[in-house]
Amino acid sequence: MRIYGLMTHMQADPTAKHPISAKVPHRRATAERPETRLTLALGAIVAAASIALSSPTHAADGLGPSDLVQIEVLDGGLTSRGTYLGALRLTLSDGWKTYWRAPGDAGIPPSFSWRGSRNVGAVSITWPTPEVFSTSGFRTIGYHDQLVLPIEIEPQRPDVPVRLKGRMELGICKDVCVPSELRFDHRVDTDADRNPVIVAALASRPYSASEAGVTSATCSLRPGQFGIEVQARITMPSAGGDEVAVIEPGTPHMIAGETRTERRGGTLLASTEFLPATNGTPAAIDRSHLRITVLGRSHAVDIQGCDAG
Repeated sequence: MRIYGLMTHMQADPTAKHPISAKVPHRRATAERPETRLTLALGAIVAAASIALSSPTHAADGLGPSDLVQIEVLDGGLTSRGTYLGALRLTLSDGWKTYWRAPGDAGIPPSFSWRGSRNVGAVSITWPTPEVFSTSGFRTIGYHDQLVLPIEIEPQRPDVPVRLKGRMELGICKDVCVPSELRFDHRVDTDADRNPVIVAALASRPYSASEAGVTSATCSLRPGQFGIEVQARITMPSAGGDEVAVIEPGTPHMIAGETRTERRGGTLLASTEFLPATNGTPAAIDRSHLRITVLGRSHAVDIQGCDAG
């Protein structure tokens, strides 16, 4: 199987294809960089997760992870392209939240494995527009109450039943964060009708650059203290309110620190530093693989790639 959307600080490139056995991992910077906010965020995550794991009854008010979040696979029928539309629906207990593919300063990103699926050639995932949360001085990005993740399944053979099996690893957080693993095993209903829940989730995706009126997106790169500093200049109308930009590096070998965002008239400035995912020399950055998401009060914008500048 190939997966089209990488679920961490990697860019979710709709044209990229990856093996079925590949679990999409998330790696954070090592503790050798105590000066960075990213490491402080990691410490917060580790501390919260340690509390949750060592004392789950206390941390989750007597509830285990399976009581805090449930997963089900929804059917959405056959598309005009000969693919099958479905969704993973996560239902969270009151007050709990989970995270977007780029979770922010102190979130826990999800990862997926599709091992065990049958007659599945490729999977494409569409992420609905997330919310921005502020907790204890950290900015995180994710969802509360419910998350519906639309998935488009390309069968290897159109005349053979499709079985979608796998697991999703994620963090769910309230006062503390609880690492969770959700398993699913579903035979796709190829005769299902169009599902309004999936249609609504697809409609809540960020606008594309052209839909949002982006006329220019440039990125300058230079060596940073620990990695590669990136500054993006985006000419676009306001997305409303205090905009938050997120820059994803588009490679599993780098992770992004906090993105700083500033609006100057018709231009949005966003900057961050990409750090090596493991100890070593920073990987090369391809501007065409950078992904910039602007989250605003009115809408969100998904910008794929940027020019030199």
